[in-house]
Amino acid sequence: MRYSEDRLASFRCGPQAERRIHIWEPATPPRAVILAIHGGMAHAGDYVTPALYFRQHGIATVAYDLCGHQDARRVDIPGFHVFLDDSVLFLQWVKRSYPDVPVYVMGHSMGALIATHLGLGHFAGDPAIKGFILSSPYYVNAIKVSPVLLALAGVLGALAPRMKVPMASLTDLLTHDASITARHHADERDGVRATEITVRFGNALTQAQQGLTARMPAWSHRLFAVVAGDDQLANPDAGEAMLKLVPPSLLTYQRHPQNYHENFNELNREQIFADILQWMDLPA
Repeated sequence: MRYSEDRLASFRCGPQAERRIHIWEPATPPRAVILAIHGGMAHAGDYVTPALYFRQHGIATVAYDLCGHQDARRVDIPGFHVFLDDSVLFLQWVKRSYPDVPVYVMGHSMGALIATHLGLGHFAGDPAIKGFILSSPYYVNAIKVSPVLLALAGVLGALAPRMKVPMASLTDLLTHDASITARHHADERDGVRATEITVRFGNALTQAQQGLTARMPAWSHRLFAVVAGDDQLANPDAGEAMLKLVPPSLLTYQRHPQNYHENFNELNREQIFADILQWMDLPA
């Protein structure tokens, strides 16, 4: 397995849609399972770093390759709704595979944006879900985008949906860990990690960001959120402001000023993981 998974599986999302699942499991029955949702242009194997940590503590991690991301160099999706619909089916798979095991939803970047929509909608009130863990939520873009392109995004998304969005590579600004940066570059070279996005994909994320501010006070799950202070992709100040709209009794919040975007791959990740483990408060 390329990312130290214990096994791979899949689940069906439609007549012709099959999503690959990466699974990391402890040797004994897991105390909990993390349903992990990866970021934009990434893949489920990127969860290897936290997954190996939590596996040592009796917790399984399962992550699926999101629509448009499996072995794709240019990411394209029919709409943001596909992430939500697929994740609902994935939760059903998790419940069948790990009956009566507590579920924690983990999302990074775009995955945190997806998880937020799920927590406010499809997953709200589900007793199997014991909490959400969000890293660098992609609520507001930190990347400078041409005002002309922004103004034309909706039109281009309709007329030329698969057109490439011009953007500079930010791979070297994801983590200070050189070994993980090298892995990202290898994934890009091998076509496992995307290097381009379509106008339709970018427009879908922009639309998904709209209106969340007004909805955040209705959040109803325990939430552990970590923001990277030196984030070049997701605006950290805007992310912090939105997260702090969550009822204080539900929110455990951290901000790490020196971190680049990928908190779970940063040099201080072991402390972040230890804090998450303590927050989970699982029986021994």
